[in-house]
Amino acid sequence: MNFVAAEHLSYPETKKIDHTDGYHGVTVADPYRWLEDDVRESKAVKAWVEAQNKVTFGYLEKLPHREAIEKRLTELWNYEKIGAPFKRGSWYYFWKNDGLQNQDVLYRQQTLSSEPELVIDPNTWSQDGTVALGSASFSEDGRHMAYSIQDGGSDWRTWRIMEVDSRSVLDDELKWVKFSSVSWTKDCRGFFYSRYPAPEEGDAFQSLNKDQMVFYHRVGTHQDRDVLVYKRPDFPDWGFDAEVTEDGRYLILTVWKGTDERHRVLYRDLTGSYAPPIDLIDNFENEYTFIGNDGPVFYFKTNLEASNGRVIAIDTRRPRERNEIIAESDNALSSVGIVGIVFIAEYLKDAKTQVKLFSMSGEFMREVEFPGIGTATGFNGKRTDTETFYSFASINTPPSVYRYDILTGKSKLIRQPKVQFAPNDYIVKQVFYHSKDGTRVPMFVAHRKGIQMDGTNPTLLYGYGGFNISLPPRFSIDNLAWMEMGGIYAQANLRGGGEYGETWHKAGTKLKKQNVFDDFIAAAEWLIKNKYTQPRKLAIRGGSNGGLLVGACTNQRPDLYAACLPAVGVMDMLRFQKFTAGRFWVDDYGSSTNPDEFKALYAYSPYHNLKPGTAYPATLVTTADTDDRVVPGHSFKYAARLQEYHRGNSPVLIRIETRAGHGTGKPTSKVIEEIADQWAFLVKNLEFTPRL
Repeated sequence: MNFVAAEHLSYPETKKIDHTDGYHGVTVADPYRWLEDDVRESKAVKAWVEAQNKVTFGYLEKLPHREAIEKRLTELWNYEKIGAPFKRGSWYYFWKNDGLQNQDVLYRQQTLSSEPELVIDPNTWSQDGTVALGSASFSEDGRHMAYSIQDGGSDWRTWRIMEVDSRSVLDDELKWVKFSSVSWTKDCRGFFYSRYPAPEEGDAFQSLNKDQMVFYHRVGTHQDRDVLVYKRPDFPDWGFDAEVTEDGRYLILTVWKGTDERHRVLYRDLTGSYAPPIDLIDNFENEYTFIGNDGPVFYFKTNLEASNGRVIAIDTRRPRERNEIIAESDNALSSVGIVGIVFIAEYLKDAKTQVKLFSMSGEFMREVEFPGIGTATGFNGKRTDTETFYSFASINTPPSVYRYDILTGKSKLIRQPKVQFAPNDYIVKQVFYHSKDGTRVPMFVAHRKGIQMDGTNPTLLYGYGGFNISLPPRFSIDNLAWMEMGGIYAQANLRGGGEYGETWHKAGTKLKKQNVFDDFIAAAEWLIKNKYTQPRKLAIRGGSNGGLLVGACTNQRPDLYAACLPAVGVMDMLRFQKFTAGRFWVDDYGSSTNPDEFKALYAYSPYHNLKPGTAYPATLVTTADTDDRVVPGHSFKYAARLQEYHRGNSPVLIRIETRAGHGTGKPTSKVIEEIADQWAFLVKNLEFTPRL
């Protein structure tokens, strides 16, 4: 393979082909189309990956502070991490990681103070830690546990069944399951799940996911004998979530066809003879997230006539009526559950967690008190429970586990991690700034105490801005290490997310997607104007849709940042819908098949808007060979064109992880190595000496 010189680096010379596509009268060149081929199937792509990694790792390994950064990351990471417990049968279960284990381990205990016993340890499944335990679901009696196995970071899951007391794994094996949980029947004999047809050989990591079907699996039988419960071959884009109500009487089928929370809903009475499911909601106009039921009365979280969300009841005997239980509030309703005969409603108040309890008739009871600005997760349980558990964290607060007494409203701290840092040494605050069109946008800013706001601080700005996903203040070792090194961490809550409900989300989608980039650019400008940093000390970071964000903003304002970290990004906005789960994202992005949406997509698509002869910021693109969510061809093509067009002295590199996917299931060892590479890259290109 030939090489072309670029200052002190020699990038692999990437082959170009003569390929164009026509979109509504516009001819679009795609000279790197061949890089879309699966790296496992294409020798040419594999050789390109190896050549790029040789250059990238050759550069990263020589960075002066990289070894010290990895050492400190490892020290910080090495603390006991324990998740909030959940009760199944007569046992409390919880996830635990001793510190540097590649994968979390599932334990159980009879009481909260009794000695835990190991249930399943995925660290024994592979030497390199790349086989992960995805999720687990227990039968009502707690005798059996169905669990999913994730191999190499892929979205595909293989489900197995364990007899819990004996730890014996049954012969049952369910394959080609993706985007599905399992839901056990009340009799504990089996469960419902959704799966796709087996893909063609060699096409598992790129083919479109269509024709999902719902099956019933009986414990102890082969998958070939599973009973087909529901399919819609006339609508191959539809997907299905199957859930058995807590009382065991009904099967609820929630139908979805993209990332928008717009659902059709069907139900089937499991107590009678076999009958096809009955339509309850027969359109995709609104969200209907099933919460629970009182006999034939079903409760849903919905945005029907409530952009911030509310709770309604639908009586299946009078299905056209919509009875409001919890009214819409000024804050976005993010989730609702029924525990101990009360609704536990989680809200976002300026991107911070707020939790309220309501009676089953919708009367406000109380608000859960938290120890500060942060994020609470958990609050799971059954209607017979009088307790629930949650985890609370913030940017400078590791996740601590609390037991919440539903009867008294009291929280009790039961588990608190010990991390090698002092939380009081750091400041976390929320600021608000105005975007290009005047929209007020929140942002969290965190840093060590004593930093002078003189415009010289290395600063990392993080964002996402899409798919109704919110960014509340969470704890992460990588951000802690960054701040400990002397950096400022900023997290902008952009439009496109769910921080302020559906209106906020829609303001950053399709023809309005540019609002997201404007919000992010305005965040960078605010940090500079307010003397936190300056362009040669500013870096931006984001993953997946956030990788798109970083790519688009790099193109639009290359003068505004010194370094960019786009991870597993959607970089070709004209073809994303042609691979794996990409078709779901049309809800947020639109599609190049639509003339107006094509015009908007083409205007910001990172791959298509790189300009020849431009001096781009130092860029480290990251992706993985087994990413079947955002296929790595996006990053491959973007990096190839970036290296072709870049005329500055800053390095523009791509780091391609092997045996890894979009992010979930990645072993701790690989995570630490990748972050050490990124932070060392920033130290070098923001030109500062880290505190180590």
